[in-house]
Amino acid sequence: MTSEKNVQIGQAREAFQMLNQISQLLNTGLDQETLTICIRLCELGVDPESLAYVIKEIRKVGERETHNKVVNTQL
Repeated sequence: MTSEKNVQIGQAREAFQMLNQISQLLNTGLDQETLTICIRLCELGVDPESLAYVIKEIRKVGERETHNKVVNTQL
């Protein structure tokens, strides 16, 4: 690898670390793998607001299913 490529890789890692820290500070609940997927989707042109909406909706569905399982096991 050229030194320029090494610099780019280093900058990408640093940028990801900063995004991960911001994600943690904002308490998004995204792990590193999920954050990586979200970043890649945005790089491919997915609207960030739409992506955030979809993630929130998926979480709501998951919470409802978890709640329903708890209620059904208590019956």
